[in-house]
Amino acid sequence: MNFTYSKICSVALFALLLPGAQLLAHGEPALAVEKTETAKLLDQITVLGRKERLVGEAISASQGVISAEQMATRPISRMGDLAEFVPGLIATQHSGSGKANQYFLRGFNLDHGSDFASFVEGMPVNLRSHGHGQGWADLNFVIPEMVGEVSYRKGPYYADSGDFSAAGSAHFKLARGQNAPSVLSQIGENGYHRVVSTAGFGSPSGSVNMGLEAQGYDGPWRDVAEDVQKRALIIRGDYALGAGQLYGALMTYKNRWNSADQIPERAVLANTVSRLGQLDTDVGGATERTSLSGGFRGNYFDGVLDVSIYGIDHELDLFSNFTYFLDDPLSGDEFQQFDARKVYGGQITQSYSGELWSARFGVESRMDDIDRVGLSRTAARGLVRPVRDDQVREQSFAFYLDGERHLTDQLRVYFGARFDELRFKVQGLNCAEILASCLNSGEQRDQIVSPKMAVTYTWSDALEFYLNGGRGFHSNDARGTTIRFDPLSGDPVEPVTPLAASKGAELGGRWFLNDKLSSTMAIWALRADSELVFVGDAGTTEAGRASRRAGVEFGAYYFANDQLGIDFEASYTRSRFTQFDPAGDRIPGSIPLTLALGVNSRWANGLEINGHLRHFGAYPLIEDDSTRSKGATVLNFSAKQSWGRFTASLNLLNALNSKDHDIDYFYASRLPGEGPEGVEDRHFRSLEPRTVRLGLGYQF
Repeated sequence: MNFTYSKICSVALFALLLPGAQLLAHGEPALAVEKTETAKLLDQITVLGRKERLVGEAISASQGVISAEQMATRPISRMGDLAEFVPGLIATQHSGSGKANQYFLRGFNLDHGSDFASFVEGMPVNLRSHGHGQGWADLNFVIPEMVGEVSYRKGPYYADSGDFSAAGSAHFKLARGQNAPSVLSQIGENGYHRVVSTAGFGSPSGSVNMGLEAQGYDGPWRDVAEDVQKRALIIRGDYALGAGQLYGALMTYKNRWNSADQIPERAVLANTVSRLGQLDTDVGGATERTSLSGGFRGNYFDGVLDVSIYGIDHELDLFSNFTYFLDDPLSGDEFQQFDARKVYGGQITQSYSGELWSARFGVESRMDDIDRVGLSRTAARGLVRPVRDDQVREQSFAFYLDGERHLTDQLRVYFGARFDELRFKVQGLNCAEILASCLNSGEQRDQIVSPKMAVTYTWSDALEFYLNGGRGFHSNDARGTTIRFDPLSGDPVEPVTPLAASKGAELGGRWFLNDKLSSTMAIWALRADSELVFVGDAGTTEAGRASRRAGVEFGAYYFANDQLGIDFEASYTRSRFTQFDPAGDRIPGSIPLTLALGVNSRWANGLEINGHLRHFGAYPLIEDDSTRSKGATVLNFSAKQSWGRFTASLNLLNALNSKDHDIDYFYASRLPGEGPEGVEDRHFRSLEPRTVRLGLGYQF
């Protein structure tokens, strides 16, 4: 898949339109769906920002909405940082900047999205049976300045959330309405440069918002330049039609990079490599993603009808080397993971509401049409031997219903249920060279029913309590459901269950004293039938033992006035495997403690100064807890000064120049001169050193 002539023309046309966009007709776009008593969607929260009240709107203490204004106050170094607006979520990176971030939430090492569902404009981001890991959620195709709102929900308590949402979900909505065209140029240390251009214009019948981003970055790494080459284009529009509104979005993204992967600690201690060094300088990747989505939403059938469809074209080539010479002492352990697919899907929802009740029905369908997904052994990005090469068809169908009832003025009850069916078909390719692929071909199917509930008690206009319960699930890699023989050793293996269920419960409260002070607190527990574990040398995910987690979360938000805001969030989680194994009961990568503190200030002269501190505590790296990570603390600052149409900005990332690790693992690897069994060691990727980035923006 390459940028076609039509895509290039679209980019060129957009560039031409920007300077003259302000000449278009001004006016607010029409709101096609009127706010009537019969038009209330259960999953829509009409308030923006955590400083606004959610009492009387939310069904749990673990949900919220973040506005674009709030997002603009936080200094970010990568797109994954936007996901950290979900309280308690940690986004890290163990490889190159173009790779999907690794996420942690509620005691889950989510890898790249295995139990946390992400959506952009209603399209699922998580990819099933992916070449690098189940639930792959690469958000790098999103332009941060184009995000108008992020809504988040934690726990399996919502009927419209299905696969990958046991720990939670985040929905990214693009900007809407009229915004003056603007251009932002940024430069920074280590070859960082970025140009973003956005525009939004409208008329009484609709609006169009567009964004274009180009970014390059070499990184601070001593032995390899990342040479990031990122390009992204987003066009979103809506148009009033009859009693409703048509909407649609085109997004296209392309990126190439070299990787600075995790390195063994013993090599740093022996001065073989610096903490910012790299042992294999040939690894990296390339990815492309193009999507087209759209739908219609309006007042029909005495309620609200919403019909949406989407199509996604995705490709990834990823080269990694985590163990160096452990498996192949001659050519090395570098491997390639590849994925080429098209994803089609859509959903239909119909919602009704009365004075004391509301109800919704929904149907979803999705097809992951995977032309090729697999693993090859490589050296210097050249093929050594193929390991797996498969064609996969994975189709899902879901039906859900939910509703809310006011039993009294103070008591509300939410109920819901969801049915999911997934079908898997795996067909091995290149059987002459990869016998295991054909021996592991087959078909599977599975179904699951997920009930949901919530009881809400409104103590007063300022205080509300919630009791939640529900069942969720994640799907496993289709190749794991049909596998019979290990593709590396040839030994017989047992297939994994197609769907792994989880059950959760939560007790929480929300306090909204006034528009200056609010807080949330939740005590929760979750049991999972199976853990997803990424296996680096095999390049796939395995279903592990059952587990349980329990934790407490707290958030407090203080807005002294329009010039000063402070937010504080903390979470603590206890995680254990529940099935006995002599190795131990600790869950590797389960972060027990997270803390976040943000201070935002705005001055009358147009100056804004913001700071954000993030900390996550030490976590076990192996099951017996004898080896732990060291945790990490990072502080980011930003300053912005506006003069008329011009804006100058400064971002100071990792302001304290922390040498903590962005991520840690513990496994065996082999360096030159070491024995054939290798050495079990901590492998880490350091936080990037303190760096300064400057920006200059102009609004037409």
